Amino acid sequence: MGACECPALFLLLSLLLLPLGLPVLGAPPRLICDSRVLERYILEAREAENVTMGCAQGCSFSENITVPDTKVNFYTWKRMDVGQQALEVWQGLALLSEAILRGQALLANASQPSETPQLHVDKAVSSLRSLTSLLRALGAQKEAMSLPEEASPAPLRTFTVDTLCKLFRIYSNFLRGKLTLYTGEACRRGDR
Repeated sequence: MGACECPALFLLLSLLLLPLGLPVLGAPPRLICDSRVLERYILEAREAENVTMGCAQGCSFSENITVPDTKVNFYTWKRMDVGQQALEVWQGLALLSEAILRGQALLANASQPSETPQLHVDKAVSSLRSLTSLLRALGAQKEAMSLPEEASPAPLRTFTVDTLCKLFRIYSNFLRGKLTLYTGEACRRGDR
């Protein structure tokens, strides 16, 4: 049985390796265009949000964490240049990764760290690394960096959160909103 004869097996192996943050050698660069891949990350983010929703003790941070604003004005989004969309997603993903890492550090230093939230934070760190790799393979970083000097985009809108539940809500909203919009459009452009 050759590798080309089993695309479902290859996809399954890719999905198993991606959460580990490991590069999937020989993976199609457009793996993120398979809707099941992004849906899996969204499902994990929602599960983390739901688990931490009832967590009062140990899920508050000792400081506020800056996160990207996930609101999308669809009228404005549709009129944005693809490079501007890529930049907004790339910057948002970078800030979200920093926020999750900061949350991970704050949880680790908590007086009574809870195991379940820590597990979800660790999984989110790994997932964000994988998503960054997938977006890089899709060309998001190149598109974001190729903006002309005169087309200076608006600065990334941000705000702060003080609980793990709010952090996971932002994470989930970002994946379901801007990331899904961008990858959907980028995948359609690539199919033309």
